[in-house]
Amino acid sequence: MRTDDFNFDLPEAQIAQYPAERRGESRLFVLDRDGGGRTHSSVKDLASFLEPGTLMVFNDSKVRKARLYGTAADTGAQVEFLLLGPASGGAGVLTSTATWVAMASKARRQRIGRAYSFPGGLEGRIIGEKDDEKVIEFSRPIGDDYLDVAGHIPLPPYIKRGDEGSDSERYQTVYARSTGSSACPTAGLHFTRPILDSIAAAGVDIEWVTLHVGLGTFLPVRVEQIERHKMHEEWYSVPEKTAAAVNEAKREGRKVFAVGTTSLRTLESAWAEGGLRAGAASTSIFIYPGYRFKVVDQLFTNFHTPMSTLLMLVSAFAGRETILDAYAEAVREGYRFFSYGDAMLIR
Repeated sequence: MRTDDFNFDLPEAQIAQYPAERRGESRLFVLDRDGGGRTHSSVKDLASFLEPGTLMVFNDSKVRKARLYGTAADTGAQVEFLLLGPASGGAGVLTSTATWVAMASKARRQRIGRAYSFPGGLEGRIIGEKDDEKVIEFSRPIGDDYLDVAGHIPLPPYIKRGDEGSDSERYQTVYARSTGSSACPTAGLHFTRPILDSIAAAGVDIEWVTLHVGLGTFLPVRVEQIERHKMHEEWYSVPEKTAAAVNEAKREGRKVFAVGTTSLRTLESAWAEGGLRAGAASTSIFIYPGYRFKVVDQLFTNFHTPMSTLLMLVSAFAGRETILDAYAEAVREGYRFFSYGDAMLIR
């Protein structure tokens, strides 16, 4: 399939630059996979669309302040780095490290050997590179204690502003607990404690996975044929309790509901030999039309960018034409798109 098969027109005014005034009050577009029925509702009423016995799986990854601004030693130019994780791997466990994998602004100019200064007297130098990534070695180990002070919330580039104080709360889910993401698993931004309570009261079970969001989620597709796109690996973990709950739900014929594409990709990656495996691993799974889903029956997600791997994933889940037609209706109805935008339930 061609990448431009997943393009659509979106007025710039419908790209959300800020979240809804109050968390949980965004609009909800409910799409039925069988028959293509649509309902316009609100996220706060999500529980009314859920069947008792459904198992809902959330990604509890926490966004770190991964955007760091440095000054090039040779020119004095400001350079933006997005830290993706420690160069040694093991994104799920981090105290501090001196060597990080990062993306850099004006990447072609950021060559091996170039040095930079950062806040707090920190120095750094690029010591390696591969494809879209740079390897930067700092003058001392740094971790989240440093980034919480010197770093910035890594808002996506279609949000045309710098991060503000409120983004520290609003670009983070209320249940985030495992730090490691370089972008937010944004479907979870809609949930409040009262909404979670209403879901539990509706007889829905809740479990957790962790996938630390990185290039595998947000790197653009730059090839004409989607089959040639290479996904970057992302670290995930499935607790024993979650694996047992999913396997029991599948045996009993109950629905497994993924909150966000990262939860879905984790569940589909961890399925093997007829069951969900607990443990930690990395995944580069690329889901596009033709993929046969093994675990997930329903999906709660945001509206995604044109020609992105995430739009291809939801197209695999509900059908490309169904999704693009629903997106066209959402545009006509004035829905807000992308990370801080409205939500979609595909069931």
